[in-house]
Amino acid sequence: MAKPHGIEADRGLSWRMFLTGLALVVLYGVIVTILLAIGVSTILVVVIGGALLFSQYYFSDKVAMFSMNAHEVTPAEEPQLHAIVDRLCLLADMPKPRVGVAEIDIPNAFATGRNPSHAVVCATRGIMGRLSDEELEAVLAHELSHVAHRDVAVMTIASGVGMLAGLVSRVAMWGAMFSGNSRNRNDQNLAAMEIVAWLVSIVIYVIAYLLTMALSRYRELAADRSGALLIGKPSTLASALVHITGDMGRIPRTDLRKAEGMNAFFFAPALAGGSAASLFSTHPSLEKRLEQLNRLEQELNG
Repeated sequence: MAKPHGIEADRGLSWRMFLTGLALVVLYGVIVTILLAIGVSTILVVVIGGALLFSQYYFSDKVAMFSMNAHEVTPAEEPQLHAIVDRLCLLADMPKPRVGVAEIDIPNAFATGRNPSHAVVCATRGIMGRLSDEELEAVLAHELSHVAHRDVAVMTIASGVGMLAGLVSRVAMWGAMFSGNSRNRNDQNLAAMEIVAWLVSIVIYVIAYLLTMALSRYRELAADRSGALLIGKPSTLASALVHITGDMGRIPRTDLRKAEGMNAFFFAPALAGGSAASLFSTHPSLEKRLEQLNRLEQELNG
């Protein structure tokens, strides 16, 4: 057994998470400022925004597991899967997360949870049946890197800003329409207020979405690197990546569509766009990931 050495920190990822978080705070400030400017109750804004953030942060793992038809498994139920996670956690010198299995045939894996102490690493039946134990270990090393980097929580909160922007903008419109002051406004003012609410919602949603996607692509490269270094075999992770990507093309497109909403948390996207859609992609291209792993393999082999 190799000596525990932990998962290396990624300064680039940490810096990007900080900048993304800072940008999201600014977006929240813009939302609140606009709502207060048009007369929406401060208490209402705080309650709704706080409730959404709280529920996302504390229940993200349960929501993700439910959406993927996943459940937690014990060592008795899945001894091999637990043995792989046990070994990786020993290598990474980190607490063992809960282990789950998603009862779907799509070959994939994901990690979720607000911090390493409340994390879940989940593999699908599809990936467990298609990869060798060595390849599965490489994929789970990638997922444990997400947990160690704490980027899962940042992604969870970031991905909800667009939803919050849309919801709060609608609340602004409804609050303006049904408040007592609305009696003194004419229909044109109400229509203009509704248009402004929708425009604000769209602009903030687009900005938040682009920030989230940019962070998502970088964090995948960071997890590839850390996971490959953890097991010391970048070529094995590259092999798993090629294997999964190839097998994904054999899955019915209707099934992939159902899982597409979890793309940002998957090891490999259920549906990937072409190069023209790279700005909106949750993952870097397969070529870019393989190039990094091949370069890392050469570095490790001198």
